[in-house]
Amino acid sequence: MMTEAPAPLRVAAEPLPGSGRVLTAEALAFVGALCAEFQPQIDALLARRREVQARYDAGERPDFLAATEEVRKASWRVAEAPADLRKRTVEITGPIDAKMIINALNSGADVFMADCEDATSPTWANVVSGQAALIDAVRGTLEFVDEAKGKHYKLRPAQERATLLVRPRGLHMKEVHLRFGDLPAAASLVDFGLYFFHNARELIARGSGPYFYLPKLESHLEARLWNEVFVRAQALLDIPRGTVRATVLIETLPAAFEMDEILYELREHSAGLNCGRWDYIFSAIKTLRTDPSRVFPDRGAVGMTQPFMRAYALLSIRTCHRRGAHAMGGMAAQIPRPGPENEVALAKVAEDKRREAQDGHDGTWVAHPGLIPTAREAFAAVTTADNQLDRLRDDVEVSAAQLLEPPAGPRSEAGLRLNVRVGIEYLEAWLCGRGCVPINWLMEDAATAEISRAQLWQWRRHAAALDDGRTVDAALIESVITEELAGLREALGSERFDAGRFTLAAQLFRKLVLADELADFLTLEAYEHLD
Repeated sequence: MMTEAPAPLRVAAEPLPGSGRVLTAEALAFVGALCAEFQPQIDALLARRREVQARYDAGERPDFLAATEEVRKASWRVAEAPADLRKRTVEITGPIDAKMIINALNSGADVFMADCEDATSPTWANVVSGQAALIDAVRGTLEFVDEAKGKHYKLRPAQERATLLVRPRGLHMKEVHLRFGDLPAAASLVDFGLYFFHNARELIARGSGPYFYLPKLESHLEARLWNEVFVRAQALLDIPRGTVRATVLIETLPAAFEMDEILYELREHSAGLNCGRWDYIFSAIKTLRTDPSRVFPDRGAVGMTQPFMRAYALLSIRTCHRRGAHAMGGMAAQIPRPGPENEVALAKVAEDKRREAQDGHDGTWVAHPGLIPTAREAFAAVTTADNQLDRLRDDVEVSAAQLLEPPAGPRSEAGLRLNVRVGIEYLEAWLCGRGCVPINWLMEDAATAEISRAQLWQWRRHAAALDDGRTVDAALIESVITEELAGLREALGSERFDAGRFTLAAQLFRKLVLADELADFLTLEAYEHLD
């Protein structure tokens, strides 16, 4: 059924529970106004991404921009952080379903990032119900009843809850259930616009504001676009300019060379930068995909102590603190488990977080509430202040060569099999509407699945050798996919396996890994199979 909404948006879906208060005529008109003004610019920026990637494929390398050298040299600072964003020691992330929102806001973290992107499978039901849940969360009325467990979840008092930030989908995603003319609406504008329209004034009235995380930016021009979106959205609702605050995830290799410029474009709305480490590894593979000297080792070997990752993290701290912006550390994806293995896992988390704190990060990310005490203790051992903005790290000097240094490590059959298993398991869950999936005591989302499939594509593309001497080719990958799929059937049981979408997930994964060209995002390939 096509329900007409104020031009230029219309809803191309049946009504869902909650859609009546999310998809109001006024909200659709607001999002439609953003699409009319900015969707052509988004399309142009996506075309620019393809042009830049073509140059990388031809042998050009990312570098600091000569045209913006004056921005990097000049003295300027971003706007001062609002009161509830000054302390961000521990941030927790998760999808936008009601139970997860309640648990995260109640977790004891300083900030909760409600993730419309990598941790959420964008079924139409998830998009609508997630926006409805966020409306209630902002007002403190969100509740959830788990009938099967007989448990009732509700929010703690406002002063005991984490500060709420929202991450809209990336610029590359479309929302097919909302139409802008004959085209699907830009999903980033849908997620941002619906949340902003329904909640900006309420958040301000409650002493907070509309705060966001921006994913997968590849240039300062994309940051400029977002700043223009913020300016326009505030004007349309008569909200003071500068009320919006946004933290940019530096999770693409090209963006690492434009940190100063990204902060500069968003300076009146900036809340800092974040080291989105998993997507950054994926982007490093994708950006330099044609270069045989950049073939990565097992994904488990590519951690924050690799020289190119360490250079990227230190550069983010130096850049942010010079500009008065928060420099946020990366994700700890471990899930607490029973038994002695838990102590080993927590020790790894503690080591990672101590390094971030000692380097000068202002806070860090965790995927599970059980990791919050470990992360907080690591930072408390270094500083008792709300942040480390006064640590300017003028001693840090990072060159383009350091950011491009290839990582070292093993390339094993176990690593190959892990990539296949994680890729198929995650895709199956995503196709079934779950974007955040526990696998092997790690919280996997779209970013880690992207590493798995991009790495296998890269290994096959360059005929990489495993440590045992075998060449990674299509035949080897095909055989491992067949074996791992059979292993999943045995582990889960035929009934669970057949009730799921594992066969389709394996087909999509095989297509992505064996394709002649590396697809930009697996979620784009899989999106047509949702709903």
